[in-house]
Amino acid sequence: MTFAIENDLDIVRARASARELARDLGLPRSAGAVLAAVISELSRNILLYARHGEIVLAGLERGRRRGIAVVARDHGDGISDVTNALRDGYSTSGRPGLGLSGVRRLADDFRIQSLEGAGTTVTVKTWWDGEPARA
Repeated sequence: MTFAIENDLDIVRARASARELARDLGLPRSAGAVLAAVISELSRNILLYARHGEIVLAGLERGRRRGIAVVARDHGDGISDVTNALRDGYSTSGRPGLGLSGVRRLADDFRIQSLEGAGTTVTVKTWWDGEPARA
């Protein structure tokens, strides 16, 4: 599923779809909260720094493990210092959000590619083990 991110309503839609995908995969309710936090932070960064971009969601399955991949992509100015941007408490906007470091802590797999003048892509994969959650 791909969601254009151009305003706050787009963020709400992407978050709701992530929660629905988590339910469909039988993930625990906590998965929805984790995904909502990840999508909120990455989408707000898109709006703040690039004005528009996209969020892509995909279900993941590997044996008994299930998860969700979130890809946030924009074609903005890129991040000039990725190492600094991943530091706890770092903010160029003065916002007290999770920041990229918080998103990285919530992820089992976190990757970022940023090229000045060409944009940023952040890929987050989060996994849950065990039996599917019961409704």
